[in-house]
Amino acid sequence: MGRRVTMVMILALAAALMPLLSRAVEMGQVRGLAARHNVTCILVFGDSSVDPGNNNILQTAMKGNFPPYGKDFFNALPTGRFSDGRLATDFIAEDIGYTKIVPAFLDPKLRPSDLLHGVSFASAASGYDDLTANISNVLPVSKQLEYFLHYKIHLRKLVGEKKAKDFIRNAVFVLSMGTNDFLQNYFLQSMRTDQFSLQEYQNFLVSCMSHDIEVMHRLGAARLVVVGVPPFGCMPLVKALMGTSTCVESYNTAAFSFNSKIREKLESIKATLGMKIAFVDTYRIIEHAVQNPTLYDLRETSKGCCGTGTIEYADSCKGMSTCTDPSKYVFWDAVHPTEKMNKIIADEAVKSIGVELLS
Repeated sequence: MGRRVTMVMILALAAALMPLLSRAVEMGQVRGLAARHNVTCILVFGDSSVDPGNNNILQTAMKGNFPPYGKDFFNALPTGRFSDGRLATDFIAEDIGYTKIVPAFLDPKLRPSDLLHGVSFASAASGYDDLTANISNVLPVSKQLEYFLHYKIHLRKLVGEKKAKDFIRNAVFVLSMGTNDFLQNYFLQSMRTDQFSLQEYQNFLVSCMSHDIEVMHRLGAARLVVVGVPPFGCMPLVKALMGTSTCVESYNTAAFSFNSKIREKLESIKATLGMKIAFVDTYRIIEHAVQNPTLYDLRETSKGCCGTGTIEYADSCKGMSTCTDPSKYVFWDAVHPTEKMNKIIADEAVKSIGVELLS
């Protein structure tokens, strides 16, 4: 009887460890693929989903360089990341095998040697539409790309012209934005509704994205990860503003259809430019976590960890009390994911990188 119980316990333990073991194999495979394909680093463009602190030096209210942001970051340091800890891009960089964080290009403490491990040019509150960035006085994509040119100059000084060119060609570029275009410009503030129908605005944003990718390609990008927009109808802030406790279906429908348009355009870009491009479906990932929290060891899906969890983000989150365990929450504040959710997104992104960029 004792041996039978022991065997049952061993089998149960093995079953519990299998996902962890398969995950380790996957990460080992991706890291090996990255090494074999000479992946040098990741270079990041986008909004608050991937801004590690570029906005810290800008004259804007869209900052997260104060507590309780960074509560679960290394040394509980608020860096400007809109989360309790690391961003998805930080985890991607670690999984590929280079560094545990992707620093902000505008960080005054950035050292020349840090450039070799990748940087982020992203700016919270930015979007594909330049007007989106201008509303909050942050960096539009055009300015982010201008800083990338500065990065290339510094890189050439470090390693020389030829090595710098090869370094850029073998980097993984990440582009993550779009949510602010809809929430700031279209739905909540209605900046663009007089000019565009929803479908027209989606098409306009896709054309802006396409132009940005073409510029990246001309500047040397050969591998690109494009992150789709999340189900922003499930954001606590949106639900609070709309006076509902459930996800706002019209907003989610807009996000879903926009992602479909992005994917269609990316197929065209791959064919015309010859780039390797992976798409990360954050809509599906976050929606699945919201609908099936126990599968991810999550508990709270309807509100954020900061303050009331319904309206606070950026400056309004400053100095607020937080939940006891953010790792049980999908959202950190009323808009942005927790470090736990960012890790879940990163795991899916790394799989896409392995299949689409390194196969």
